[in-house]
Amino acid sequence: MSGERVAGAPDMPEGEMRVVECGGRSLALSNIGGTLHAIDNVCTHDGGPLGEGRLRGDRVLCPRHGAAFDARTGKVLTLPAVKSVRSYPVTVDGDAVYVDCEAGVLP
Repeated sequence: MSGERVAGAPDMPEGEMRVVECGGRSLALSNIGGTLHAIDNVCTHDGGPLGEGRLRGDRVLCPRHGAAFDARTGKVLTLPAVKSVRSYPVTVDGDAVYVDCEAGVLP
């Protein structure tokens, strides 16, 4: 299996988001429509913890100032942030969730 095990699939209900560690990085892992996605957990506006924000559909809202990012791709959607964050490939194998934390890409 490629990547690092970060969670159990049963621990990630649809519409939920949580913070996980992968390869020394903090990531926001979300379940959108039954598909898991991982992005950097740091808002590019002021370093807010995205994984502690709200998941609204496919958008992550930073808890500090409300900047929105696409939880699937990391693309910045609203001010005050102007830079996107990296997204990472997620694989589910049985009940295990893996993230390839070395393969992050910017949208």
